[in-house]
Amino acid sequence: MRQFTEEQTLFRDAYRQFLETEIKPHMAEYREAGIVDRSAFKKAGDRGMLMVWPDEKYGGLGDDDFRWCQIMIEESCRAETGEFYATLHARLVGRYFKTIGNEEQRDRFLPGCVSGDTILAVAMTEPGAGSDLSGMKSTVKDMGDHLVLNGSKTYISNGINADVVIVAAKYIPEGKTEPENKHSMTLVIVERGMEGFERGQNLKKMGQPAQDTAELFFDDVVIPKKNIMGTPGRGFMHLMEGLAEERLIAAVGYAASARHAFDITRDFVMERKVFGGKLSDMQNTQFKMAELDAEIDMLQVYVDHLVHLNNQGLLTANAAAKAKLLGSEIQWKMMDEGVQLHGGAGYMDEYPISRMFTGSRINRILAGSSEVMKLIIGRDIFSQNYRSLHN
Repeated sequence: MRQFTEEQTLFRDAYRQFLETEIKPHMAEYREAGIVDRSAFKKAGDRGMLMVWPDEKYGGLGDDDFRWCQIMIEESCRAETGEFYATLHARLVGRYFKTIGNEEQRDRFLPGCVSGDTILAVAMTEPGAGSDLSGMKSTVKDMGDHLVLNGSKTYISNGINADVVIVAAKYIPEGKTEPENKHSMTLVIVERGMEGFERGQNLKKMGQPAQDTAELFFDDVVIPKKNIMGTPGRGFMHLMEGLAEERLIAAVGYAASARHAFDITRDFVMERKVFGGKLSDMQNTQFKMAELDAEIDMLQVYVDHLVHLNNQGLLTANAAAKAKLLGSEIQWKMMDEGVQLHGGAGYMDEYPISRMFTGSRINRILAGSSEVMKLIIGRDIFSQNYRSLHN
C-alpha cells in the first residue's frame, strides 16, 4: 500500500481538481501557441500549489517531504498537463536556493517563485555539452567586484517564460585567463533584463509543443557577486549533488505516465472491435497488457522506495540512475504498445496516446541518456564496494 499522509491525500484531491479546471481546459491553446501561459504558474501559486517546501515566511508550507512533489507529478500525468513544467520550476530548480543558496538570495527570490510571479529555469546544456557537462564552453570570469558571463545554452526548458535562470559556466578565477580544470564551474543567477542576456526563438520539437524550449545567449553579461550560487569553482559538484533527485523526479513521472497510458489503452481495447469481437478478448492483447501491467507495477514499487530513501537523505546516484533507466524504457515500451493497440487511431493527434508517444521520446535522453545511466550503473557494479552492498 502506498504511504501518503492524510494532509497529502487531501492535497492530491485539491491539486487534481485544480489541474482539471484551471490547466487542462487550456492545454489545446497552449499547444497551439507553443507555450504555457504565465498565468498557469500564477494560478498555482495563488492556491499554494506551486512550491510547497519553502518556509512559511516565503509563502510555502515549510514541509520538505518529497511526496508533495510526487503527488503533483503524478496528477499532472493523469490530467495530461505534463507540458506545464511546474515541477522543474518548483523542485528541480527551486531547490538550489535551499541547498546552495544563501539567506539573502532566498529572501530576494523565493517569495516570487512561490507566488508564481517569478518563473525559474536552469541552463546547463550546450550544443557540445549535454550529458557530458565537462565539455561546456560558456565561461564566467571573476573581475574582482563582479563576474562576466559569456556563452550560449540550448534546449532550455522554461527558456522563454523564465525570469530567473541558474546558469552553469566554466569558472575563470580573478587574474587568470583559463579555467583551472574541466570541472571548475560556477553557478550564477541571471535575471530577466540583464544587459547582454538574450533568448533565441521558441524551438520546435517532436513532442511537448506547449513546453517552451529555447536557446539562451550571454554576451558580456555583468553578474553581481550576490548572484553567485554556492562556492565559486564548485559548480560541477553542486550540479552532481542535485542529479540524483532530478532523476528521481523524472522516474516518478515515467511511472505515472506509463500507468495513465496503460489505463487509456485498456479502455480503448475493451471497446475496439476486431473480427467481430473485442480486441481485449484476444490472447495477444491480454499477454501484452499483462506484461506491461506487471512491469509498471514493479517500477512503481521501486520509485516509491526511492522516494522514501530520498526523504531520509539516502538516495544514491546509482539507485536514481536505475530508476531513470528502467522508468524511461518501460514508459517508452508502454507508449509504443499503446499506439499499436490503438491501431490507426493511435496515429491521430486527437487521441491522447499519440501525443503521449511523441512527448515521451525525449525521456530516454534528458536528465542523462539511457546510455549514460548504464555507464553509471556499470561503474558501480565493478566498484570495490559493490559486493558489500549486495550481500
